Amino acid sequence: MGKAMVRNLMKKGHEVHIYARTPAKVQDVVSEGAVLHSSIAEAVKDRDVVISIVGGPADVEQIYLGSQGIMENASKGAYLLDMTTSSPQLAVKLYELGKEKGLHVMDIPVTGGDKGARDGTLSLLVGGDKDDMEAVMDVLSVLGNNINYEGPAGCGQHTKSVNQIMVAGAVAGMCEGFAYAKANGLDLATVLKSVATGAAGSKSLDLYADRIVKGDLQPGGYVKFLVKDLNIARHGAEDSGINLVIMNSILSQFQNMIDKGMGDLGIHALGELYQKES
Repeated sequence: MGKAMVRNLMKKGHEVHIYARTPAKVQDVVSEGAVLHSSIAEAVKDRDVVISIVGGPADVEQIYLGSQGIMENASKGAYLLDMTTSSPQLAVKLYELGKEKGLHVMDIPVTGGDKGARDGTLSLLVGGDKDDMEAVMDVLSVLGNNINYEGPAGCGQHTKSVNQIMVAGAVAGMCEGFAYAKANGLDLATVLKSVATGAAGSKSLDLYADRIVKGDLQPGGYVKFLVKDLNIARHGAEDSGINLVIMNSILSQFQNMIDKGMGDLGIHALGELYQKES
């Protein structure tokens, strides 16, 4: 997703400086005009806007904190936009630390997947100060077309948890439905045509059903990342004193996929689990 974002920003005339832990993976965007730096400190120095999107909370802490991290090397007044799906508590911590240093920190996790990143049609879930969001709207509007202010720091991450809870439920229902269809000898393409325009239709069905019918199990969204996201949601639910029974059940199924070596498949590969267990 990061490379697609870089390309879209460059297409709109933005000068983009980048850092990647594996430089070989970004040589294509470097050849297209992105400026690669050998350290985070160099990449963020003198930049008006810094965008990060990495694996999870531990990765966010690694790139933001410490003497070579973003916080210590970004210029005063810079806008720091973390688009990683991370923890609300960490988002608040970074926001408060940024305030002390004169930095504008926002948690802006995204939804819309690899296609949304390529097309510039991501949904951006903004937590932080609303004035800060409005100050960088020219950048945000390049990356997404559904930009919403969710509330103070951490609220972007909470909203992403809502999204992932709903996605997991929709994908699990879709995969179970197709597993039932297959077990009873139905033609999956015909089943899809039959149910897609009724109450069973959904964005998840639009995104993943054709892949299931064709047997294409590659991501899209990775199982391992959905499990990371749902664990963040689980902790948020526990902190809020609620028991998300269905989400916890679905999380156990996706964790089962990881345990069986299926973590690098797309989330729509959940139906394969039923076949492997039959």
